[in-house]
Amino acid sequence: MMPTRTRQWLGHRMNSHLDWPASRALALKGDTTISVVLPAKDEQETVGSIVTAIRESLVERVPLVDEVVVIDSRSTDNTAKVAARAGATVHAQDDILPDLPGLWGKGEALWKSLAVTSGDVVVFVDSDIRNFGPHFVTGLVGPLLADPDLAYVKGCYSRPLRQEDSFNPFDGGRVTELLARPLLNMCWPDLSGFVQPLAGEYAGRRTALEEVPFVCGYGVEFALLVDLADLVGVDRMAQTDLGCREHSHQSTAALGRMSGQILDTAWSRMHRHGIVTSEHPPSSGITQFVQTADGYESLDWEVRVSERPPMSRVLGGRGAAPRPRQPLR
Repeated sequence: MMPTRTRQWLGHRMNSHLDWPASRALALKGDTTISVVLPAKDEQETVGSIVTAIRESLVERVPLVDEVVVIDSRSTDNTAKVAARAGATVHAQDDILPDLPGLWGKGEALWKSLAVTSGDVVVFVDSDIRNFGPHFVTGLVGPLLADPDLAYVKGCYSRPLRQEDSFNPFDGGRVTELLARPLLNMCWPDLSGFVQPLAGEYAGRRTALEEVPFVCGYGVEFALLVDLADLVGVDRMAQTDLGCREHSHQSTAALGRMSGQILDTAWSRMHRHGIVTSEHPPSSGITQFVQTADGYESLDWEVRVSERPPMSRVLGGRGAAPRPRQPLR
């Protein structure tokens, strides 16, 4: 059963993107600066249209967004060129903080983006969305601009599963339903009201985002949800219904490896919270099987994820000039 306090939070902190047209968000913007960040790895087919939509609608037509940044995560296609032509500022992931050992993964790109952006509010948007609209940005920043006490807004949406011979309007979030939601309900019931805990679209105040660690792999969204709740409290978090989100889907085997990374991320948080007390870490690998003409072949994968410290510690240790920002209340 959802805790009563979580049900009350859900009634109080759920927004709709329909309530946040760009004009309304702009009227509340004041001197708050907004950065939109797209992590991208081999997304040349979609990244350009997303950047173009943001630039035309939210930079040129309505001056809401101050910078659009793409972090190219070791793409092997023309992702960087396409994004730059569309109007984004493009940074290669490994060129940011180059004296640090390079790590892999989406979370690494998100973490490094904090070192090359300056907005008071940072919006993260995945670069594989096929039905992107400006409401993916305005629906997230609007509540933050309206309520200075809010620190983080998470997107939620329906996720259709489109395959060659079938279409299901609700089955796109398989890892969410099979792993992430059961974990949250079991260990962090105060977070069970988040409809899409693994959603790649969310916005936060820089003052909050720079104070939490970033998991480098696929566990980054799960970790941010748990760690930001620790930092600011669930009452200062909200979510916005963004409608429907269509994107490319991974194979079941790939989702299994993703689940392993999320489970490793959850284990580390359970250990820190005292939910589990084992002194021995769990196995860092996952074995999968593929059927061949001769039987079954086993494949071993590493799923333990690395983790970056809060960006404030890294930039502070380098004597970086302080950036103007809103205070973390």
